Amino acid sequence: MSLGKRISRRSQKKPLFYGWIMVAVMTAVGSLSMALGTLNFGLFIRPMGDELGIGRGVFGLAQTARMTAAAVTSPIVGRLIDQIGSRLLVPLAAFITGAALMAVANISQGWQLVMLFALMGIIGIGGPSNLTTTVPIAKWFVRQRGRAMAIVTAGPFVGGILFVPLTQLLIDALGWRSAWVALAIIGAGLILPLGLIFIRHEPTGMGLQPDGDGPDPPPNPHNAVAKHLSNSYLEKNQEVSWTLREALHSSTFWRLAAVFSLVMLSISTVGLHRIPNFVDQGLDPGLVAIATAMDAAAGGVSTVAMGLLTERVPSRYMGSIAFTFLAVAIYFTIIGDTVLLMFVSFTLFGAGIGGLMLLNSFLWADYFGRLHLGSIRGIVMPITMFFSALGAPLAGFIRDTTGTYDNIWWLSVVIMLIATALLASTGRPIKTHGFVQPSKSL
Repeated sequence: MSLGKRISRRSQKKPLFYGWIMVAVMTAVGSLSMALGTLNFGLFIRPMGDELGIGRGVFGLAQTARMTAAAVTSPIVGRLIDQIGSRLLVPLAAFITGAALMAVANISQGWQLVMLFALMGIIGIGGPSNLTTTVPIAKWFVRQRGRAMAIVTAGPFVGGILFVPLTQLLIDALGWRSAWVALAIIGAGLILPLGLIFIRHEPTGMGLQPDGDGPDPPPNPHNAVAKHLSNSYLEKNQEVSWTLREALHSSTFWRLAAVFSLVMLSISTVGLHRIPNFVDQGLDPGLVAIATAMDAAAGGVSTVAMGLLTERVPSRYMGSIAFTFLAVAIYFTIIGDTVLLMFVSFTLFGAGIGGLMLLNSFLWADYFGRLHLGSIRGIVMPITMFFSALGAPLAGFIRDTTGTYDNIWWLSVVIMLIATALLASTGRPIKTHGFVQPSKSL
């Protein structure tokens, strides 16, 4: 082949679709969020509790306060993501969270911890119900949404592998107060510029289509021609978008809300308290930190595998598998009093959480489309967060009162199995009145 023809062929190659840059940035943000009092929070319970004289229930209340704040603000945050994207929301969330964690380093009473964690929940950037990093990705992809979501959802698990052991090292070397300051500087200090420089809104705003396919519409997404091209793309790829009002009138919406509410209630009784529980069993805190990192590694592998499989297997079946992993993991947490059982429990829990985080981001877009996804998830999030907020303080107070978590954790196994069966029987909703045009209405 002549040099001229090779140059010609290279010049005809499509440039890198900006959606993949969005994926890389949101993956990094999710990874860094694990430094900010999320997965690593459990490592602070014993040193903070011992010094400040506060019980496990207070730490559960702190986590509940963060979830409650996120639940209250999520309808507003969801609408803002639909309207302006996450370019300003992610840096703002990082700034608020970083400042609050630096304040946590100086607390002397339990109520201060609760209030500061509530402040961090105003705009969430971490956890299974996070909107700011996952909803934008659903808007950039349709056909390749499964793999894009898998990569982004794997970010927090990569962060867990990095920041959980690092957190324990910082606590051991510097004490828990200085550890909070260091983690706030690392996490928030890197997230803030990433968001401002690289995050963009929907592809139509850059003259692109989801997945980088099809004719490029005009840069203004409100232009009539751009709307027509966007509609044609969605119809061609068999994606039907529901408005918020239409979703609320669908029984599928409420079945899914029930599923995720039950799951969040179940895992919230275990997620925060399993770390100090294994230490209570006499296991070395360093080994517990390594097992927690193994949890994150299993979550990352599970997320990628399930993300690829969702392009071939109905997402509800993948979710049912993930929830079964969680039920079995809780069982091993109850009986786990050896290093082996601890590692088995953490590994299965991570695999299940990976599936949960992926499905919580993917399934809503898969069932209800992308155009009003922020508004839809912003409404369902307060429901699921209400149930999630109950678990951690309830388990903590039960343990403070009875000296064991066993009763509440056995109940959590039963709740998880009920949610598994309900999800397996919930298929994709069907609209009988055809394709919905994009609009500003609910």
